[in-house]
Amino acid sequence: MSSTVAKDRRADRSPLEHPTAEQDSPAPTPRTAGEGDHGRGDHPRASPHETRPAYGDDPPAVDADVSGAVRVVLGDLLDRQVAAAEAVDPLFAADLAAPVARFTRNGGKFARSRFVWWALRACGGAEPAQARAALRIGAALELIQTCALVHDDVMDGARLRRGRPALHVELADQYAGSCGAQRAGRLGEAAAILAGDLALAWADDVVADTEMPGRTARRVRELWRAMRTEMVAGQYLDVQGEATSARSMARAIRAACLKSALYSVERPLALGAALADAGPSATRALCSAGRCVGLAFQLRDDLLDAFGDPRDTGKPAGGDIRSGKPTYLAAVAQARAETSGDRRALDVLRGTLGRTDASAGELAAVREVFTATGARETVEGKIGRLVAQGLRHLDTAVLEPEATRRLQLLMRSASGVADTVASDVVPLSLQLATGDEGAGR
Repeated sequence: MSSTVAKDRRADRSPLEHPTAEQDSPAPTPRTAGEGDHGRGDHPRASPHETRPAYGDDPPAVDADVSGAVRVVLGDLLDRQVAAAEAVDPLFAADLAAPVARFTRNGGKFARSRFVWWALRACGGAEPAQARAALRIGAALELIQTCALVHDDVMDGARLRRGRPALHVELADQYAGSCGAQRAGRLGEAAAILAGDLALAWADDVVADTEMPGRTARRVRELWRAMRTEMVAGQYLDVQGEATSARSMARAIRAACLKSALYSVERPLALGAALADAGPSATRALCSAGRCVGLAFQLRDDLLDAFGDPRDTGKPAGGDIRSGKPTYLAAVAQARAETSGDRRALDVLRGTLGRTDASAGELAAVREVFTATGARETVEGKIGRLVAQGLRHLDTAVLEPEATRRLQLLMRSASGVADTVASDVVPLSLQLATGDEGAGR
């Protein structure tokens, strides 16, 4: 294993879930038997008697198109699950299982699975068995992401996801004509909760059925259990903060770490390291880098929600403002306004944050406060420093150079940072949300 860590600092500005995210180099993607939504014509179906290679037997080939490889594995897993659901009950399969499969297939850029893969490769994972396990764990992460997003849309009352109706809205529209709008709306929300539960169950099934050596399996299961609990904890802090209007910078950072930084970046990197049977030094470096970059990703997402173009994000701007989400952006703006005694800014924030009926003009006024108080600039600066710190963590361990370079590119893409100043770093204590004294300056 080479001791040289690549220093390439090229960048891509887009985050994990947005359509311009950096992709692996395109390569032909073999299809597995049964790939595609049942009866929907999304992909050509292979004959059930067709011989298919086990994807992952050639790890260097996967390097060329990690997302494509995960999609193949995921497609096969989803086909099997939908077929099993049809055997249980055709209505259940049509109304819940098939939409869950379709939502997962049409997901973002599979960045979480790519973090697993490139962590595996950075830690020297090159065995076909390790590669097959990494692709399956990556597929499981895409399913748990489906669970998180479907539930999140119900909790937020969001009507759009990825430029189309959210799952609960789609299900409500399906039944509005037969049982009335109110009953159909309630059905849609209940069904979406069950759909998210189903995606989580499928994700757990994939992890449980993945062949791994005993020690590796134990490490993976420990990480998976921790990640699920952290996700729920972070989401609860989010909704509780919305309901109580609890806004502080430390609390916002803590929630962002739990619901996004750990689940989106750090845990996927740790899973890849575990699959490679990496030692403590490499694992620690990857996890520390993931904590920083994962937090930067969530802060970027907060900025995009307030200032992003709906054509790029796939959802209306200002959703966090209307829901009163206790973001770091809002917490900084409020703290700055209180410190400076800016009554007008405080009135705008207190009068609009959490108002689901806020007008376009009122949303614009909040954005103006975010900018005028320096909150937007502060968050941008913090993102850059977090990414710089994360990249520096990668330099503290002996990792494979090319895979590390790919991780660097993916980390920049996830957080939307074009360039960073290596000497401008954030103390690790800030990542633990014990305080953020420097953020309000």
